[in-house]
Amino acid sequence: MAIREIRILGDSVLRRPAEEVAEVDGDIEALVGDMLETMYHASGIGLAAPQVGISKQVLVIDLGEGDEDGVGAFALVNPRVVEAARNTAREPEGCLSIPGMEEVVERPESVTVEALDHQGQPLVLKASGLLSRAVQHEIDHLNGILFIDRLSPLKRRLLLKKWSKSRAEEVAS
Repeated sequence: MAIREIRILGDSVLRRPAEEVAEVDGDIEALVGDMLETMYHASGIGLAAPQVGISKQVLVIDLGEGDEDGVGAFALVNPRVVEAARNTAREPEGCLSIPGMEEVVERPESVTVEALDHQGQPLVLKASGLLSRAVQHEIDHLNGILFIDRLSPLKRRLLLKKWSKSRAEEVAS
């Protein structure tokens, strides 16, 4: 396993829809291992393959201490939301590809997702709470969508201005 570079806002791979995985093979299993290691190294709870420069429909999640359901670490390959609750929740989100930035995002409270696991076996995941939010956030990445795209135009502009300022300060130091 290896720690991979996390792509940052502005990298075009983050804005392209990821390709469907035709076959879950040793390369995909190795990618999942690298993604988990990278996510843990960055203290994240989720990571999508485009965030490490790979345009494939693969994501990993591990809620760690926030894991109320005891799900643990897992991967989803070619995930699709097949059902979403009508009720929504507004909670803060951040992203490893936009470090240091956080904003409240509205999402369905729960979702049902169909996918393959890291060994290519079909699975159905019913997720609510933080797990639901993390799964939706990472599936968005697979579709070229960032959490900032779910903000109002004003909140998005303010966050991007703050982001630009923080990046400029980082370069200056």
